[in-house]
Parts: sequence; structure tokens; C-alpha cells
Amino acid sequence: MIRSLLAVAVAVMTTATPVLAQTAAPVCEGSMGYASAFDGRRTFLWRPYRLETIKARIATDASLQPARTAMLARADAALTRGPYTVVDKTQTPASGDKHDYMSMGPYWWPDPARPNGLPYVRRDGQFNPERATNAFDLSDLEDMSQDVQALALAYYFTGDERYATQAASFIKVWFLAPETRMNPNFNHGQAVPGRVSGRAEGVIDATRLVRVVESLGLLDTSSALTDEERASLRDWFAELVQWMATSEIGRAEKAATNNHGVYYDMLISEFALYAGMDEVAQTVAERFKTTRIIPQFATDGSLPQELTRTRSLHYSTWTLTASFDLAQIGACVGVDLWNWSSEDGRSLRNATDFMAGWAGRETEWPYPELDKTETQGLYEVLLRGAWAWNDAELGADAALYAERNADLDLNLRLPPYAP
Repeated sequence: MIRSLLAVAVAVMTTATPVLAQTAAPVCEGSMGYASAFDGRRTFLWRPYRLETIKARIATDASLQPARTAMLARADAALTRGPYTVVDKTQTPASGDKHDYMSMGPYWWPDPARPNGLPYVRRDGQFNPERATNAFDLSDLEDMSQDVQALALAYYFTGDERYATQAASFIKVWFLAPETRMNPNFNHGQAVPGRVSGRAEGVIDATRLVRVVESLGLLDTSSALTDEERASLRDWFAELVQWMATSEIGRAEKAATNNHGVYYDMLISEFALYAGMDEVAQTVAERFKTTRIIPQFATDGSLPQELTRTRSLHYSTWTLTASFDLAQIGACVGVDLWNWSSEDGRSLRNATDFMAGWAGRETEWPYPELDKTETQGLYEVLLRGAWAWNDAELGADAALYAERNADLDLNLRLPPYAP
């Protein structure tokens, strides 16, 4: 029923063209992902040949040990904590239902000029630690998704069922158990005290769920989740896609003309593939060319909307990583975003080259940036770009940042570039 309703209701849809066959192996086959090439594991962003390469090297490759150690430390710790749920927060959303996810806008602070601090005022780029308290759900969502990812990776690399069992228990509590499940909406995401009980910007909190979707793929070889539970999870994400496409908040986020719009497209596409809605992912990926790249990417490769932020380097790379994710999803449904370009040169490749121009001299970045020491985003853009275009120069640029980012989980999903 949800899938049939979505075909009519989704504002993202136009008449879809047939899904094109993929010629490269292994193949991401729509909502089946890489299952046929990955022993039944239905991943979309986590590629089997990358993970298999790392698995063969992980015990002996010294460069992988920081990431391996960090991943296993988190997974082992997760065996003795949790589970996580939205219903234990101390505040109640405006809906009156604690099953509704609730968070606070990151850059909003009490107004010092008012006795009660209300309404809150915005300080761009300055995180208010209040958002990470148990009054809201963001910390639990972050911790749940990070733990599930670490547990799933630990299960894949070690074969230890304890990790799969614990990951499955976290997933069942967060998404399925009637007493503790999250309702599939973000109506109360990034609320602002004294102003609004939820904003379109809150949809971006769902980026944490991408970890869960990909981790579910690694858990496909375990019996920790039943077929019925897997079907219920697909239905949960189908309802979330429906909400994103039809709710006022979802439609407002879709209309955003900065990183939020890019993330909306990536998120709805990822969740649609998991839910079996290939046509939604295909339509969004095809539309990305004209609704995101042309208006949001400049001809010099910069992202003008992100350059106005106080953390412009961070937001530029962060927006590109979501664009790369959608390019990978697009490949699953026959849409090539990696190599597409507008007539005047706006493209993912051009934007990557713009960022690569600052490799090794990020401290000279001429736009506003509160923290020029953060290189995680730049490292990811360069490494993923090197593999996407088989570009040794981008690989060399990425290598400049490999040591200082050696403990990132990215390194367990994508090896150092090698021609």
C-alpha cells in the first residue's frame, strides 16, 4: 500500500525511465544492492570488493590497525551498553508522543538579553551542548548508529555472532518494539526553544540512519534478525520515505538550496532503495543534475551557498560527501552522476578538483572557517574521488591526510588508493 501511494504522492517523481543495466562488476542492482556479489549482503554504499580487499589485509596491514582498533574497541564496549530508545528523553515533543524523535538546532543558544533566555538566538557554527543532553534524542541516535555500525563491521571482519546479535537487539529496540520504537518521522527535529517545535533542517539528523541501512546489509548473513523483522524494517523505511515526500517539513527540506537539499536527495534515495522503491531513487538521482548541481555548484567548482558559512571548508566537503553518496546510489539505478557535467562545466568532478586545489594548504583556505585543523572531510573527498575517477593525483592528495585520519571507520570501507 505504501509503495503504491508513494508512486502518486511523491513530489520527487516524474515519469521514470527504465533502470539501465550495469556493465561493471560487481554490480549494484537497484534495491538488491550488491547482494548477488556479496554473499547476499544487501549494501548500497559499502562496496563488496573494497571491504573484501580490506578484510584480506586487516590482520597484517599496519596502516589499518588504528581504524581496526577503534572499531573493535567501540564494538566491544557496545556489547555491554544500550539499548537506545527515543522514549526515555526527559522532554516531550509538542505532539505529546515520546515515540516521536526530537532534537534541538545545533547553533541556537539562550538569549542573554532575556531573563528566561527565550526565544533562543542563532550563533552559526557554535554548537550548543544542550542539544547533546538526554532532554533530546540526538545523542541516542548518534550512539545507536555508531554502535550498530561498529558491531556490524566487527561481525563482518571477525565472524563473531555476538556482534551481530547485539547490533540486531539495538535495531529491534529503536525501530520495531512497540514500547520503544521511533515513529518514522522527523517532525520535531532541530526544534528551537521559544520559536518552533520542529524545522525542515531536522531531516538532516537522519544521516545517522544511513549507517544503520548499510550495517543491515552486513547483518544479512546472520540469523540475528528474522525475515519478518527485516520486512518490518523495510516497511519502517518506506513510511519514512513517504513522510519525507509528503509532509510539510519534508517538502520544505527538499526545497532547500544548500547542503540540506543535497542531503535530502541522498537520504530519500538511500532509504527508498532499502525499502524496495527503485523508481524513487532513480528519479531523484536523475533530477539531481538539474536541481542541485546546476544551481548549487559554481563553474569554478566551488559551492557558493556553503562558502558563506562560518565553517565553509567543513560544509563544502560535507556537501560533496553526500553528493558522492548519491552518485553511488545513482549507479545502482542506472544514473551516472560521477561523469555528468553541465554545458558550462558544473560537475562533481569539477567540485572535487576545486577542493583538491587546497590539498596540503588547507590552512590558507580564504573563506570563513572556524576550524582549519579539521581534515576528515577533505580526506574523504580526495580518497573517494581518487577511486571514483581512478585518479592518482587525487590519491596522492588523500595520502597527505591518511596518517592523521588513520582511525576513521572510512578506512575499513575504502582502502588507500592504488592504480
